[in-house]
Amino acid sequence: MMRIGHGYDIHRLEEDNNITKQYIILGGVQIPYERGIVAHSDGDVVIHAICDALLGACGLGDIGQHFPDTDPKYKNHDSREFLRLILQKVLAQGYVIGNVDVSIIAQAPKLAPHILLMRENLALDLQTSVNNVNVKATTHERLDAVGQKLGIAVHAVALLVKS
Repeated sequence: MMRIGHGYDIHRLEEDNNITKQYIILGGVQIPYERGIVAHSDGDVVIHAICDALLGACGLGDIGQHFPDTDPKYKNHDSREFLRLILQKVLAQGYVIGNVDVSIIAQAPKLAPHILLMRENLALDLQTSVNNVNVKATTHERLDAVGQKLGIAVHAVALLVKS
């Protein structure tokens, strides 16, 4: 038996929001960038979308139900830990990762040099082969808020297979 889930996340980018970091985190990779992601946790939109895809495939709600942004213990939290905890819920239901496919929508920064490391991080945290994790990036051709560099959006699809 197989199950499929879809996840989506979007976060604002801001230049001056008392953000002292000169990087963003996507797929567990620190990427140099002059804007910061506005979020309660570390703002890793790639991992947040994957978490929602996994939870959706298992019928377990969404990331906000498991790690609410109103809970101070998740302030600046490492999203990779969220992913590992959600994977434990997937495994407890008797499923393993079939594959995960991620689409990052960002006008900037350029992501191609970081995609392999993202895939490796995600495969490690999902206890699967890097060949089962695909990450791709596109722009919004300068259209809408994402195209104006005001945010980053991510779609993720996860296929789970009964173990």
